[in-house]
Amino acid sequence: MTRILIVEDDLMIADLVETLLVLEGYAVIGIARTVTEAVKPCSLHKPDYALIDLQLADGRVGTEIVGELGGLNGLGILYASDHVNGAQLKAAHGVGFISKPYRPADLLSALAIVIDIVTKGHSALPHPTGFRLLRPSPVV
Repeated sequence: MTRILIVEDDLMIADLVETLLVLEGYAVIGIARTVTEAVKPCSLHKPDYALIDLQLADGRVGTEIVGELGGLNGLGILYASDHVNGAQLKAAHGVGFISKPYRPADLLSALAIVIDIVTKGHSALPHPTGFRLLRPSPVV
């Protein structure tokens, strides 16, 4: 079963995303609101993927999580935010970004693209509204 960590400062959004992912057959290993809270479940449970908000409850930025972990170590990351900072995204280590607010179907589509890229190295799936790749990806 695919394991996902949700890093989101808004607990209502995090709970809704968790319900959506569980209904789709994913295993949510935890919900974190801060960089520090996100590092512990990553170290203990080794998620396959993470959905990470850029602006976190502790005032830090979600892109800092990779640095705290000492690198990606195979973790596929989909960032999400309603406050897009181009400089943050340029420096972000991850696969993709989806802007908030997003529809549940768009989030699932974006996650499917991230999974394709991590597992196959590419994705031919159509991009949902508000989604963009952080790095160029070959499309077959």
